[in-house]
Amino acid sequence: MDEDDAAAALRAALDQLAFATRSAAALSSTLDAVEGLRRVCRVLVPGLADWAAADLMDENGAVERVCVSHRDPNTALTGGLTGPLPPAPETPGGPLSRVLRGAGPLLLSAGRLPTAQEASDPLHTATMRPFARLGGDSAIVAPLRARRRVLGALTLVRGEGHPPWGEADLALVEDLTHRIALALDNARLYAETQAVAERLQRSLLPDLPVVPGLRITARYSPALATAQIGGDWYDSFVLTESGDTTLIIGDVTGHDLHAAVTMSQIRNMLRGIACDRREPPGMILRRLDLAVDALYSHRTATCVYALLKGQEGGPYQLEWASAGHPPPLLVTADGDTTYLWEAHGLLLGVDPHAERPSACLPLPEGSTLLLYTDGLIERRGESMDHGMTRLRQHAAALVDQDIDELSDELMNALVAGAHDDIALLALRLPQSDDGVSP
Repeated sequence: MDEDDAAAALRAALDQLAFATRSAAALSSTLDAVEGLRRVCRVLVPGLADWAAADLMDENGAVERVCVSHRDPNTALTGGLTGPLPPAPETPGGPLSRVLRGAGPLLLSAGRLPTAQEASDPLHTATMRPFARLGGDSAIVAPLRARRRVLGALTLVRGEGHPPWGEADLALVEDLTHRIALALDNARLYAETQAVAERLQRSLLPDLPVVPGLRITARYSPALATAQIGGDWYDSFVLTESGDTTLIIGDVTGHDLHAAVTMSQIRNMLRGIACDRREPPGMILRRLDLAVDALYSHRTATCVYALLKGQEGGPYQLEWASAGHPPPLLVTADGDTTYLWEAHGLLLGVDPHAERPSACLPLPEGSTLLLYTDGLIERRGESMDHGMTRLRQHAAALVDQDIDELSDELMNALVAGAHDDIALLALRLPQSDDGVSP
């Protein structure tokens, strides 16, 4: 090999490494499989190909073209080329069908580009459209295969802007598609795990009571940045003897199955203590802290335990205590906001013998009380005060809305940028004129 050939081989190797690195970066930048494929296609076009198409196939054999990327990003030629495709037939005729059924990667020269000759293959007929519209002199159709399963296919096409694909290019494309397939498989596993985790988390959350004259609603949003289960919870129930309505929000430290199980057990212990003891909220939390120390000595948790007291229609008063939890937010019907910092104590699991004070406050008619976990207000790189001000401003602006609409709008507005689970419990008191919440 002369110096020129060696230099050319070195440049080719460096180019392959560059494309592999950039493709890996594009794939690792998102956990969404479809978006990952789109980003990879934008890396490969126009550097490696004049246009590219990516197809996904699900467990049932349904095929969807999720991306067609052209060297000219402003072209309208790719419009209408994505979407569902016919399934690959059991006896494949066209190259895409053959790849999805286990063949490949396939090198298609000018004389072997898709034509109408495999008319019995409906998938092949559908894949002729981009070739007829976008052109091309040579192509490689490669499977996206991971764990012995074909997840889809990648089609890379070259025209006049690139030298034709050759046998030597198959190794590069095969390596790229292998990396892509592994990332796709990981993304799918992540999505499945996230869905299971969210279903489990939601199954641990209780139904809310129906209390005449009151509107109580709750929202829960899992962490967007993790598939793990969180320890956030809310609860509300009516105490049989007193008729008081409990309002509870809490957060067990950790994001794993153990945290979710501990959360459920702490919630149930608090229910039992609250139903058994007619005591101020501070004393209820102290008893809970003693139980946490005995049963979960290496766990900490935050919690607000509140009692809404009053006859139907009001007036109402709130008694509460907090164990290291963000303070409840009270919003009057006129939009005035107050954080209830009183009766704030240590986290559960720190000092079970610490005194825990209680606080009491009359609640204005038509007011709204918000209990929430820190995921609603915490953002990386900013102070807690900033997040609390944001919540105060949004809640004040939405106070005229129905309590369900207010809760939805708060979640929609504040969930962006959150890196933790979010639980929200909202209470709306009735107006004295009609006894019905606005």
